[in-house]
Amino acid sequence: MKVKKFVASSMPEAMKMIRAELGNDAVILNSKVVQKKGFLGLFSRKNIEVIAAVDPKPTTPPVQKMKEKRKERTEPLRDEQLLKEIHELKATIRQLSQGGGVEHYPAPLKAIDAHLIDQEISDDVRATLMSALLQRWYTSGANGSDDEVKQWLYEEIVNTLSPLSFGGISFQKKFVNVVGPTGVGKTTTLAKMAADCVIKHRKKVAFITTDTYRIAAIDQLKTYAKILNVPIEVCYNLDDFRQAKEKLASYDIVFIDTAGRNFRNVQYVNDLKEMIDFNEEMETFLVLSLTAKWRDMKEIYTQFSLIPIHKFIFTKMDETSRHGAMLNMMVQCGIGTAYMTHGQNVPDDIVEATPQLVANMITGVEQQ
Repeated sequence: MKVKKFVASSMPEAMKMIRAELGNDAVILNSKVVQKKGFLGLFSRKNIEVIAAVDPKPTTPPVQKMKEKRKERTEPLRDEQLLKEIHELKATIRQLSQGGGVEHYPAPLKAIDAHLIDQEISDDVRATLMSALLQRWYTSGANGSDDEVKQWLYEEIVNTLSPLSFGGISFQKKFVNVVGPTGVGKTTTLAKMAADCVIKHRKKVAFITTDTYRIAAIDQLKTYAKILNVPIEVCYNLDDFRQAKEKLASYDIVFIDTAGRNFRNVQYVNDLKEMIDFNEEMETFLVLSLTAKWRDMKEIYTQFSLIPIHKFIFTKMDETSRHGAMLNMMVQCGIGTAYMTHGQNVPDDIVEATPQLVANMITGVEQQ
């Protein structure tokens, strides 16, 4: 059986392409609407993606000579076999779209599905990835080694994440706000980012900390400020914050270290919005630990969603071998990632995130 994927602007156009290449005996296995990017990512349009199949061997002619009719009755009809194969393929794709049908996977795809489960990829994200892999399996002639299928998975993850925003500080806004729960490494991550700005980008940097609940956090940030030779302002209330903002007006980038509990307070956020335009003046990163469970990450995101979250930062990537939760978060929240950290060393142990890096961490395939 010959199976091929067609992409066209409409179903009639797709049918014309199918007939031209596969003939009138071709049968539709699956079809879906896909979004195709336009120039520079603009003017995107919807296309139809169709998977069609045809048996390359000629079927028994519908009309035989009278002397062959008895023989025709005793031979199995090839058309019935073809229809059976088509129904089986359709059933597999349908079950997969509903999150089932694992028993119908070819062996290489079964291994990939098991790997995604081990990586703690959510059911819906996993189903989407496996559906794409199954279509690639059939369009490639139902053949592919374990390494080839793993490469397909890498490419599908990259394609899934590519529309999101990745990379570090944009340098388009004066304030860089780092938020997140206690214990995820906010202060150390903020110091790494600040050191990169000072050493690599030659920016004039300052610190503001509102995390006055933990004396150790203030002392830690003061130590980093002394090493980097940058000023630090400790703010116990909104008046302190207003004064610090005016005092540090001449600096290029002001990093704000916050106490996580503040942003659960609606009044605190509303008061802060009177002093800072979160859209125009501030770039906010939500810091999450990769050692946390995905459900916990979702709850944390909800707690901090009172303010705009521009990108994630994932810490402690060296403390776990399972990285699926970050893919779940990015896909479900529609938010990309700025950095990933893998240790306590400042300014080291931090890398700018890319879709390729995420795909590498999940699949083990080398970045391209």
